[in-house]
Amino acid sequence: MNRPLVIFAALNGAVAVLLGAFAAHGAGPQIKTLLTTGAHYQMVHALLALACVLLTGRWGGRLLTLAGWLAATGGLIFSLALAGIGLLSLPALGAVAPIGGLLMVAAWLLLLVSALGNRARPT
Repeated sequence: MNRPLVIFAALNGAVAVLLGAFAAHGAGPQIKTLLTTGAHYQMVHALLALACVLLTGRWGGRLLTLAGWLAATGGLIFSLALAGIGLLSLPALGAVAPIGGLLMVAAWLLLLVSALGNRARPT
């Protein structure tokens, strides 16, 4: 098991819940959408990172580990960029959000490549 990736994904999940809760209960209407979107993507990609850890145990391979790191890192970058835009009024972070998005897309594509190139080990 890739313990550092599990820890990073778990922290991402916790931050996503906190951002989502703040969006629901403390953010103004204009900021709420940014925080909710960021929290959603961050949570989905924290879960993707955990799925990659679990699949690595079954399929093996560095692609899945890389996919997990890209998913968790991309989700965090994307989410924090949106939070920075909304909470800190830093519109320049709008140029950072696509970097997180590209990392998330790359994670999904690496998962695809891994699935196409690996056969599950017999149980």
